[in-house]
Amino acid sequence: MPARYQNAHICPPRDTPHQVSSVTEKHEYRDDYPDKTLYLPGPTEVREDVIEAMAEPMFGHRMDRMTDLYTTIVEDTKEFLDTDQDVIILTASGTEFWEATTLNLVEDRMLVPTSGAFSERQANVAERLGTNVDRIEYEWGRAVKPEDVRTALEQSDEGYDAVGVVMNETSTGVRNPIEGIGDMLGGYPDTSFVVDAISCLGGDYIDIEGHNIDAIFTSTQKAFAMPPGLAVCTVSDDAYKRETEKGNSSWYGGFRRCLDYYDRKGQTHSTPAIPIMLAYRRQMKHMLDESHEARDQRHHEMAEYAREWAREHFALYPETGYESQTVTCVENTRGIDVAETVATVSEEYDMVFSSGYGDIGEESFRIGHMGEHDIGSIRALTDAIEDVAGL
Repeated sequence: MPARYQNAHICPPRDTPHQVSSVTEKHEYRDDYPDKTLYLPGPTEVREDVIEAMAEPMFGHRMDRMTDLYTTIVEDTKEFLDTDQDVIILTASGTEFWEATTLNLVEDRMLVPTSGAFSERQANVAERLGTNVDRIEYEWGRAVKPEDVRTALEQSDEGYDAVGVVMNETSTGVRNPIEGIGDMLGGYPDTSFVVDAISCLGGDYIDIEGHNIDAIFTSTQKAFAMPPGLAVCTVSDDAYKRETEKGNSSWYGGFRRCLDYYDRKGQTHSTPAIPIMLAYRRQMKHMLDESHEARDQRHHEMAEYAREWAREHFALYPETGYESQTVTCVENTRGIDVAETVATVSEEYDMVFSSGYGDIGEESFRIGHMGEHDIGSIRALTDAIEDVAGL
C-alpha cells in the first residue's frame, strides 16, 4: 500500500489514457478582430514598443549582430533574476524544459508532487520519457508540503535523481512553498531540484541559489510580458555536471550543448526566433529599469487586491496561505454561469479573463494579474465582472 501523509499520499507510476485528437475545418484568419485586454494566466498584455521591436529587419542567426542580441538577453536575464547560474533561452514553450530537465538529470527515478493539472502533466511528461515517477498526490487547491517531500525521500529505498515541483499551479491558483522544499533538499545533494515557474517567474521573486534550485524555467508570455515563443531556464553548476556524468541527455535542450555553444559562439545552437528575441531585449530593459524587487512588490499588491475582491464576492479556491502572486483562482460560490460571464465581459468590455481549468471549469474562474498590469487595470476587470454578474 502507498505511504500516506496528511492531505497527501505517494503512489507508483500509472499509465495515461490515449487521447484522440480531432480535425476541424479551416477557419480563415481575418484582419478585423477587436482588440481585447488580456487578463489570462498567459499570454498577457505586451507593451507596444516591445511588439514594434519584432518588426526590425531580419538578419542571419550566425551574424555578429545575433551574438550581440543573444548575449544581451542572456546576461540581462541573469542580472534581472539576480543569479550566477547559467541561462538558456530557446525557441520553444516552457514545456521544452519539462522534457529537457528530465532527460538531462534523471537516470531512473523522479519524485513529482501533483496538486493540479500542470504538476500532473509534468509527471506525465517524465513518464513518457521512460522515467519511473512517484507522485505525492494532493487534492486540487491544496499546496505541496516540504515535510511530505522529506517523508517520500526518507521512505524511498532507491532514492530519486530529481524532485520536480510546479511553483505556481496555474489551474488552481496555488503557490507552492518552493523555498521550504529547496531548503529541505539541501540535505539531499544527490537529488536535483527542478522548478517549473512558468506562470510566475518575473512576477514572484525567488532566490534561486539560496534555495538550492538546480534548474528553474519559464515561458516568455507569462509574467515576463513578452510574446509567446521563448523558454528560459537557469542551470546550476551541479546540474551541468550531473548531465555530463549521465552521458545521455536532450539534444535540443541539453545543458552542455546549449551552454557550450554559448561559451564558444555567444549564440544558440539551432535557428532561433529572432523577432521574439528582439522583443525580449526591449522588454528585459524595461524589467531591469523597474527592478526585480519592485516588480515583485507590484505583483504582490495586485494579488492582494484580487484576493480581497474574491473574498468579498466569492471565495478563494487555493488553500489559505498558499495563494498565487500572479493568478487568482476564484471559487464560484455564487453559482454564476462562468462561461457566459467570461463571454459577456469579452463582448461588452473587450476584456478577457479565464474560466476554471478542466474539471473545475464552472466551479472557479481565474484572473491573471501578471506582467504589465497594475491595480487600476485589475480593478477595471473586477468592475466589469461585477456589472455582468450582477454582484
